[in-house]
Amino acid sequence: MEEKEARWCHDIGREQAANKPLLKTVFQVMMRLFSPRKTTLLFVVRDKTKTPLEYLEPILSEDIQKIWNAVSKPESHKDTPLSEFFNVEVTALSSFEEKEDLFKEQVAQLRQRFFNSISPGGLAGDRQGVVPAAGFSFSAQQIWRVIKENKDLDLPAHKVMVATVRCEEIANEKLHHLSSNEDWLALEEAVQCGPVSGFGRRLSSILETYFSGYDIETFYFDHGVRNAKRKQLESKALDFVHPAYLNLLGHFRFKALEDFKSRLEQMLNIGEGFAASICTSTESCMLEFDQGCADAAIKQANWDASKVKEKLCRDINAHALSVQDAKLSELMVSYEKQLGQSLSEPVESLFDNAGRDTWASIRKLLTRETGIAVSEFSAAISSFELDQSTVEKMLQDLKDYARNVVEKKAREEAGKVLIRMKDRFSAVFSHDNDSMPRVWTGKEDIKTITKGARTASLSLLSVMVAIRLDGKPDEIENILFSSLMEGTVTAVSSVDRSITTSDPLASSSWEEVSPKSILITPVQCKSLWRQFKAETEYTVTQAISAQEAYKQSNNWLPPPWAIVAMVFLGFNEFMLLLRSWG
Repeated sequence: MEEKEARWCHDIGREQAANKPLLKTVFQVMMRLFSPRKTTLLFVVRDKTKTPLEYLEPILSEDIQKIWNAVSKPESHKDTPLSEFFNVEVTALSSFEEKEDLFKEQVAQLRQRFFNSISPGGLAGDRQGVVPAAGFSFSAQQIWRVIKENKDLDLPAHKVMVATVRCEEIANEKLHHLSSNEDWLALEEAVQCGPVSGFGRRLSSILETYFSGYDIETFYFDHGVRNAKRKQLESKALDFVHPAYLNLLGHFRFKALEDFKSRLEQMLNIGEGFAASICTSTESCMLEFDQGCADAAIKQANWDASKVKEKLCRDINAHALSVQDAKLSELMVSYEKQLGQSLSEPVESLFDNAGRDTWASIRKLLTRETGIAVSEFSAAISSFELDQSTVEKMLQDLKDYARNVVEKKAREEAGKVLIRMKDRFSAVFSHDNDSMPRVWTGKEDIKTITKGARTASLSLLSVMVAIRLDGKPDEIENILFSSLMEGTVTAVSSVDRSITTSDPLASSSWEEVSPKSILITPVQCKSLWRQFKAETEYTVTQAISAQEAYKQSNNWLPPPWAIVAMVFLGFNEFMLLLRSWG
């Protein structure tokens, strides 16, 4: 109760409620048109509460004094105090609804003050400007003429002022009731939890209740003021409920996005094309969102849902792009794995049996497997309906991957070249043309066999020194054979007579071979060959030793004819025969 009284006391000083504009006009006109005379200003406070009148009267008097001080005054009354023109009085009436009898009694007392205005205690002023009865008619005519000629005193202006105050009060009252309306509070709470069916219809009904109530209560007020205040009421009410509408749209957007994700996944799982699945899922979810927005629309406003819809479109596109990237990545990884399996082991096998046609076979293998993978991959991504440049880039990436598989395998095998050379040497040196293990009987030409084995190993080295996927011819094999199997040539310069070594292997690169395609440099080849010969020398030495051992074992045996005789005669008879010959 005390809070209400305090607010009510504060409202007394409001600009419109206290008729301050009207008082300003009265003060200005009185000073401009009439000479100073005592006029009583009686303020009647309706529906008095427990707030004492003694508390309200100083507030009103202070407000009136502030108005008097603020109004523009003619030069003749620049310093004239308020008391020269007006007597200010304040009275209060009880509430008619709560204390009807007391209200009527107080009104009757106030009425008597008007009836007996010239009596002591009446409302009449100081009697200085009293006009005799004989001159009243003329005096009244003159006063009315002055009033009519002053537009500031037009009654329509007062009518507008009253309409402004009352329409604003009614509008504020409707807005206050709207904020505490149970149907609205229930609707607002429901929106906090999720989508609400019939939101627009229910909210329109609630708003219409208060808007129509305003129209009924303000029907007899000034048309222009009434409409202006109604627009203000509509604006404030719509601003008040708009957050709930936006919250509802947020639920629609979230649900549509989740439905899009679910539908897209289902369609992809049953084998539908990616682009077709995106299109169908998007259309379905956008239609669902539009229907939700239509259900949420109210007839009192044309709220725009385009920004929320644009956000939904961006979210859908972002998710679609994310899924597309993931699917394409899966496909690419799958075909890369396929290429790895179809190239790695075959290439390794070709290097095991490296020869003159090794790189030609590798190129043929690469072309065939890459063509198969590219064809299958192109068919797999056709449902994505990608632009041509994107497709070409992905196919080129797949081709590059296949080439990298071969190059990586070549580099791995190049790192094991010394082992392979020794294995090749051992295979050729220790086996005959029929791949049977050699038995060193002393008849074999170890020098020729050694040269053949080294030639086979050097041929393997020549295959491994560079990547030859482009099919360009080179002289690497000839250089290696001429340098390592036949030796180097020393020349003397005719200019400075200094000795230089014409060694084609004294270099870190091969002519006509790109640096990135070099696996083993010429200098490395020379070092490898030196190490290879050193590590295979023992095998040759062992073969020579085996031949010598075989020859020595053959010297301890009897001649073949003696062996035959012992077989037929027996050892004792054979010895008797020898003695008889002796």
